[in-house]
Amino acid sequence: MLNAPQHSIFIVDDDDDDRMSIRDAFMENKHVHNYVFMQNGDQLMGHFSTTTRKVHPSLILLDLNMPGKDGRDVLREIKKNDELRLIPVVVVTTSSAPGDREMSYKLGANCFITKPDSYRELMVLTDAIAKLWL
Repeated sequence: MLNAPQHSIFIVDDDDDDRMSIRDAFMENKHVHNYVFMQNGDQLMGHFSTTTRKVHPSLILLDLNMPGKDGRDVLREIKKNDELRLIPVVVVTTSSAPGDREMSYKLGANCFITKPDSYRELMVLTDAIAKLWL
């Protein structure tokens, strides 16, 4: 029997398959949490601006390259906001460019991860994320 969700994880990525795969990999590793999908940075920041309760996610998994407000813009806004800046943000992106890594850390990302090529690697990655951040 699975335990009740204890944490909320926001998965912010414009690719439906990537969002589902990330969630599925967490679940296969028996990390049962409340997974919230968002398609872009505009949707995430809109959520924060309209939420009346001061309940925030335990973790944000953030893609860098999305239409509209991208991951870099989101990092800037979150880390400049006193209410949001302590939420851990893990950048999970297809980019392996050193410049993207450096910029992400400069903007306040807690971790930068290039999306793995296989589902098996994704399972290892999500297990490590859960153990480290949750």
